[in-house]
Amino acid sequence: MKLGAFSVSLNVKNIQASKQFYETLGFTVFAGNVEQHYLIMQNEATLIGLFQGMFDKNILTFNPGWDSNAQQLTNYDDIREIQAHLKKNGISLTSEADKNASGPASCMLLDPDGNPILIDQHI
Repeated sequence: MKLGAFSVSLNVKNIQASKQFYETLGFTVFAGNVEQHYLIMQNEATLIGLFQGMFDKNILTFNPGWDSNAQQLTNYDDIREIQAHLKKNGISLTSEADKNASGPASCMLLDPDGNPILIDQHI
């Protein structure tokens, strides 16, 4: 199963302080907007999202159809295929993509320790 680009979406208390901290570690702003309380930061192929006040826990995020530079892949597994595979294998989803639609969609699940995993397809 191809899950696409991986990032960790962090629930931060102060986006400016977090931005400065991660810049010190060598990350640069890749996307997002401080005024909208989110930034995507990159260091080589590593991506982290900084989100202030948008969710309660840190989230593991996968983006089917994207590489680590948010460039569209020619060969990827669609979110609906991934979702069907998860359900077939007994994984409960906390939110689901419309299996009859196409294009952008997402689903969410929890790992055995309650860590949220977002599978978020943008294409």
